[in-house]
Amino acid sequence: MNPRTLLRDPGHCLALGLGSGCIRRAPGTWGTLAGLLLYSLIVWLPAPVYLALLVAAFVAGVQLCARTAKALGVHDHPGIVWDEFVGIWLALALQPTGAFWLLFAFLAFRFFDIIKPWPIGWLDRRMPGGLGIMIDDVVAGAYALVLMALLQWGV
Repeated sequence: MNPRTLLRDPGHCLALGLGSGCIRRAPGTWGTLAGLLLYSLIVWLPAPVYLALLVAAFVAGVQLCARTAKALGVHDHPGIVWDEFVGIWLALALQPTGAFWLLFAFLAFRFFDIIKPWPIGWLDRRMPGGLGIMIDDVVAGAYALVLMALLQWGV
């Protein structure tokens, strides 16, 4: 099934990154860029609200991604990029918002998401359903967050 046929449904549209996951070449990268665009709308939230939104986006993402994967007939279809949204939002949680930091977070997150160092690759291969779709990107986002924090602390 072509993911574009699902975009009229709000849940599928979110799972497909508001359509960014339907770009054939590098949908994960396009999904991350779309997540960065939406980040500009949420970065101004107070920290507790931002973190609550992040948790809610993860929890909702488990359902959204599982439902869209079932509709597409593929466990982790490349067009499902809500996990990239949540991953980049985690990478940027409570971080500086200058252009350097946004670019660094983007590159670090994409690096960890593509290379999948332990335990990201292990989780990606073993976790089923929507949780399996979401968890590897959340861990990649956490790795990027830690790397950004270490860079800021001069470690």
